[in-house]
Amino acid sequence: MYAIVETGGKQYRVKPGDTIAVERLSGEPGDVLDLGRVLLLAGNGGGASTRVGSPGVEGAVVRAEVVEHARGEKIIVFRYKSKVRYRRKTGHRQALTRVRITDILVDGASASPPAEVPDTTQAVAVEETPVVVAEKAPTEASSTALPDVVEEATTPAEAPTSVVADDPIPQVPETTVSDDTAQNPA
Repeated sequence: MYAIVETGGKQYRVKPGDTIAVERLSGEPGDVLDLGRVLLLAGNGGGASTRVGSPGVEGAVVRAEVVEHARGEKIIVFRYKSKVRYRRKTGHRQALTRVRITDILVDGASASPPAEVPDTTQAVAVEETPVVVAEKAPTEASSTALPDVVEEATTPAEAPTSVVADDPIPQVPETTVSDDTAQNPA
């Protein structure tokens, strides 16, 4: 079963066992809160058990446990007006509360079977097996292939030589200008 609940001006689709981040709520971590504004209740099987409120479902409550108080991502607010040199830069981080949905109640009774939440407080004994990492022995072909290629490329007999005759930019001889022609071109 799931419910659509409204808190902090936003709507969330929740089911027992979910953890959501909502606008800051009063309460310390570990406290149990009741979210009373339930807009819709729906079962897993389809439309037969769906209850839509107007605006809220009467007698429906979502029970949640406060996990922690946190802050959201930083948002940069930059106000700018062109041509008048007006610039204001501020930042904002929203105050959030993480809550874990424990139950959905309809007329005081639990509407869904309890969700199985794994218990992380008990230590599980695990047998440690030794891990052996095998090193790959180099083969003769792979160890000799690379140095041969490097030696072939660096031998001076096979090094490429530049050919001046095929140079695409022709060399122009430098000319000297006498003082008389530079001042009187005519």
